[in-house]
Amino acid sequence: MKKFSILLILALLAAFIVAPGASAQGITYTSGFQVQNLGGSAANIVIKYYNQDGSQPIADVSDSIPAGSSKTYFPIHTADGFNGSVVVEGDQPIVAIANTLGNNPQYAASTESFAAGATKIGLPLIMRGNSGYYTWFNVQNAGSSDASVTVSYIPGSDGSAHVEGPVTIKPGAAQTFDQRGMGVLGAKFVCSAVVTSDQPVVATVMQVGETFKNMLGYNGFIGGSSEVSLPLVMANNSGFFTGIQVQNVGSSPTTVTIDYGTNTAGSFSPTDDTVTLAADESATFLQSGGQWGTNKYIGSATISTTGEDVVAIVNQVKLSGAVTLGTAYNGFDPGKATSKVSAPLIMANNSGYFTGVQVMNVGSSPTTVTGTYGPNIAGTYAPPPESATLQPGDSVTWIQNSGPWTGKKYVGSMSVSASGGGEIVAIANQLWPAAPGDQFMTYDGFSY
Repeated sequence: MKKFSILLILALLAAFIVAPGASAQGITYTSGFQVQNLGGSAANIVIKYYNQDGSQPIADVSDSIPAGSSKTYFPIHTADGFNGSVVVEGDQPIVAIANTLGNNPQYAASTESFAAGATKIGLPLIMRGNSGYYTWFNVQNAGSSDASVTVSYIPGSDGSAHVEGPVTIKPGAAQTFDQRGMGVLGAKFVCSAVVTSDQPVVATVMQVGETFKNMLGYNGFIGGSSEVSLPLVMANNSGFFTGIQVQNVGSSPTTVTIDYGTNTAGSFSPTDDTVTLAADESATFLQSGGQWGTNKYIGSATISTTGEDVVAIVNQVKLSGAVTLGTAYNGFDPGKATSKVSAPLIMANNSGYFTGVQVMNVGSSPTTVTGTYGPNIAGTYAPPPESATLQPGDSVTWIQNSGPWTGKKYVGSMSVSASGGGEIVAIANQLWPAAPGDQFMTYDGFSY
């Protein structure tokens, strides 16, 4: 029987001690994760925990997840103070997300599992002292032998550069790289980075705000594409706006163009943005100021290039008010899109949390998308399916709040399908609007 394996970097887990990679900020981290079974029968899974030195703090944990359902692991199985990574194996196709909390409920971020690693990883946005934002990231060894890992920080506006490593990482284990303590990068550094290794690796990045107290997580990229799809881009949306960070992961300069989709919130139609990027260089496009002014925009965007492959992330932020919010998601390669997308964690009225799903048609023809909710593991409410017809490049939002969701508690998953073999991608936003901290998280849906 075929075995399926996924990797989860559980950031820096420490329920009662300050995580070493973030001690300067005085943040204590903890995490939970959600595993979804995409198969047609019950999935028998094995969860393996790894310390950063490669040892396993506890014996492997076995469990079972019904077909089409998901299961939450919070708190996790290890003792307080665990700082490491996870590998989940199953006999059915599985995916997972990890939610990372800092000084709960002050900081929160969500990232996805990996099916495999690569020997080169692109990190579009790395920061030190950028309006109070700093990054740190974990690199996990997805191979079967010790990995020799090097990080190259691509020069920022001041022309500085730095290479860190090589660092040895044991199989299954993860190593932390913290930019806050890297004085060599200068007082302010906004750049990209490239992780290289002699074994397949994966990486997860956390952007931590000290002035605006929020946290935004994204995954490092395994390869790129000449086109990138972004399901949700915003300007002046009740205080929310987005920022797009694009990195050229090719070997030569390339010109990047961002084409914004139909505005679902008004008549404003933004003009394209364009920039030329050197190899491994990145650029920022903020949907605030300039042409955006006071114009409200909610839509999508498509990034294209003149030849080299690129990757992109989108930061969603609200920097005004008593509580500032921030979250990030990875742009999609439309060439890898399918007619089905899964979302492992969907919520309504779950201790104040609800979700919003954004589905984008990345194909060349109109398609009808249908979202079907999985079993409710928190109650008896069975939500009806969602449906919408989308033109190429356009997106739709389904929010699990108000309307039929009023007073109904739901914790489960969602599967989205497109008619006629259409190609779609999706993200899921998780939000607790009444929280005293940044409880705003996003993860990418999984194509299957």
